[in-house]
Amino acid sequence: MTGKVLITGAAGFIGFHLARRMLAGGWQVTGFDGMTAYYDPALKQARLDILRDDPQFSFHQGMLEDEGRLTALVDAVRPDVIIHLAAQAGVRYSIDAPRSYVQSNLIGTHEVLEAARAHPPRHLLMASTSSAYGANTKMPYSETDRATHPMSFYAATKIANEAMAHSYAHLFGVPTTMFRFFTVYGTWGRPDMALFKFTKAILNGEPIDVYNHGNMQRDFTYVEDLVEGITRLTATPPGSSPVGAMDSLSPVAPFRVVNIGNGAPVQLTDFIAAIEAATGRTATRNLMPMQPGDVPATWADAALITALVGPLPRTDIRDGVARFVEWYRGWNRS
Repeated sequence: MTGKVLITGAAGFIGFHLARRMLAGGWQVTGFDGMTAYYDPALKQARLDILRDDPQFSFHQGMLEDEGRLTALVDAVRPDVIIHLAAQAGVRYSIDAPRSYVQSNLIGTHEVLEAARAHPPRHLLMASTSSAYGANTKMPYSETDRATHPMSFYAATKIANEAMAHSYAHLFGVPTTMFRFFTVYGTWGRPDMALFKFTKAILNGEPIDVYNHGNMQRDFTYVEDLVEGITRLTATPPGSSPVGAMDSLSPVAPFRVVNIGNGAPVQLTDFIAAIEAATGRTATRNLMPMQPGDVPATWADAALITALVGPLPRTDIRDGVARFVEWYRGWNRS
């Protein structure tokens, strides 16, 4: 499947990789991004400069929450697929600056839904998060599990996005897939994420903050594996027939939620060991208690996405971390 796709958050970490993947697959990609200063805009600009080298890529800068801005763009482009990745990210930052999450994640997502309502695409795909599972303790997380106890305001806005999107899918018939990401990492990653912060600190001989005294597990998912899953899902809009008992397909709307994760939890200590191996340095660990809004473990049940699009690549944590460190050394010299 190819055609025209609109990607919000195209200059972001995941949006950049997704745009490159879809351009390589023959798609005509329109990117939209606010280029906000949540982290170094130079990193976003560097990603954008790479995308602009492709003649099938066009870019529009603007804020999602500006009323009618995205609807006008969708009216002009008429994309076959809309992929909504733009958001205010970060669990911990949502404790300090919750209003920015209201603006970006609630009002901004409403503008995406209004654009899709006005000019329905073949498929609307929207990013959610594994944080939606919140206080759930049953592992691995399955899409049919309840997601009603968020542990952070960030997670609460993403659960709200899922509910908002379901209502629009029911009322206006737009086929909609929400995907829940699980600890995405890789090259061109965000400076506020653990891999970037740990690598920078270890190479500079500085200590790293290790929360919950290292007793953490995450379903680390390499970014290129993730975007392969998103790209395949574009051709699988929700219909009326579930693919099995594990399907989260709504009984009243063309809507489903899908996990995209590696399907195997990794101990935080093993993650740090992979960084140490890739950098050739030993980390100095500053052991700390669990932070507010955090959870001790995440683990994706990958049965649904496998049934929908087949098995996804699963990059080993040591290989993925090594690729990031190699990229970081080059970026840090630029």
